[in-house]
Amino acid sequence: MRKGMDHGSWSTDKTMKKYFITIMLACLLLAGCGHTEAVSTQEAEIVLSESESVTDVTDYKGDAEISTESDTVEGYPVFDFDHKTVTLNSGYEMPILGLGMFSLSDDQAENSTYWALKYGFRLIDTARIYGNEEAVGRGLQRAIDEGIVSRDEVFITTKMWTSDFDRPDEAIDASLRKLGVDYIDLMILHHSQPRNDVKAYKAMEEAVKDGRLHSIGLSNYYEPDDFDRLVIETTILPALLQNETHPYHQSTEMKEYIARYGTVLESWFPLGGRGNTQILFNDETIMKIANAHDKSSAQVIIRWHLQAGNICIPGSSNEQHIIEDYDVWDFELSEDEMVQMSTLDRNERFADY
Repeated sequence: MRKGMDHGSWSTDKTMKKYFITIMLACLLLAGCGHTEAVSTQEAEIVLSESESVTDVTDYKGDAEISTESDTVEGYPVFDFDHKTVTLNSGYEMPILGLGMFSLSDDQAENSTYWALKYGFRLIDTARIYGNEEAVGRGLQRAIDEGIVSRDEVFITTKMWTSDFDRPDEAIDASLRKLGVDYIDLMILHHSQPRNDVKAYKAMEEAVKDGRLHSIGLSNYYEPDDFDRLVIETTILPALLQNETHPYHQSTEMKEYIARYGTVLESWFPLGGRGNTQILFNDETIMKIANAHDKSSAQVIIRWHLQAGNICIPGSSNEQHIIEDYDVWDFELSEDEMVQMSTLDRNERFADY
């Protein structure tokens, strides 16, 4: 994936940051400083507050092209629906719709990866704990060998499991070897683990410097304080936060919070997860919207994710479902339909991990 400007590295020295940002904000607020974007008084108060929160890296807006189709909060990376990508705060472009590999066997993961790339997907999401990184690599290679894609057209995400946090460099190299690639587009810490997740994240930062990783991020950090705990101790801002997100758990608070870092939200269990999909598919509001567009409930939920600014990674081992899940680019939910979807939020997770 193409890389734009490198916005991923920020010093976390509080004194220097506060000094720099104080001057910058004064310039912006009093003199304009030649920028077209105004900094709000509220943002200034956040930066200068006595709490010394790391939220003093506010107002990053990324390089993504502006699209009126994505309904997101100020400062949040904007989805480019023409190219079906978003520009991460690392400067790399990431597809906004991908296929997840959770709970797939080796054969399923290989075939699903191949089918996904064949039918248009360019984002594949796996993890060390899924046990199918090698199968994903085989599916990728099949697609490359057949001329469907080249390596640089595919965005590969994998995750470091918590038991690997004490040997993170080995874990990075193991994932590279299993996937059969020279670099990984995005590596994520799979869960918050205060005992040693900073150590693991710092190892990923070093892998960014030497080119083994392009972007890094987090998964399953559900509280702003927990997110900040890691950001304070590290240098490269998380490009992405992957949390359970779907119509009944819309992750509104965290998405609004991480916008100040230019961090984008990605949804796992975007359709509710295995065993729960029918609950969402049979929701009356979702079914009504699906009928209005002559689409399935799954397609409506996926389209809602994209317009809401959530990178979406539904999982499937069914070739026809994979085709269906990607067929969401020829319709758009209206403003009223997006409001209807927002009212479904119960702050209710299906998973307990």
